[in-house]
Amino acid sequence: MDGRIGEKVIESLEDIAPDLGRYTIEFPFGDIYSRPGLDLRSREIAVVSALTALGNAAPQLKVHINGALNVGVTRTEVVEIIMMMAVYAGFPAALNGMAAAKEVFSKRDREGLS
Repeated sequence: MDGRIGEKVIESLEDIAPDLGRYTIEFPFGDIYSRPGLDLRSREIAVVSALTALGNAAPQLKVHINGALNVGVTRTEVVEIIMMMAVYAGFPAALNGMAAAKEVFSKRDREGLS
């Protein structure tokens, strides 16, 4: 879903909090994402919504926008998800989310990804 990003998270915390790095990947992706009931596409829509609503998780939001695109969410859907958060989380959170999406889309364009 996210390629090597999970490994980078673990590596970035190896010298200070290796358990936190491991928990950050193992619990959500090993335990929660593998549960029945929702497909990966639906899970990523939920995560993009939640991280946008938080308004202060741009690095994680970018990872999950990439993940959403990788599992079939379209760019138009990402934009609509973020726009909906203006209603529930406020315009500042939605604007921050849209800035993150714009960065992800630009990077993917440069890399030749849809």
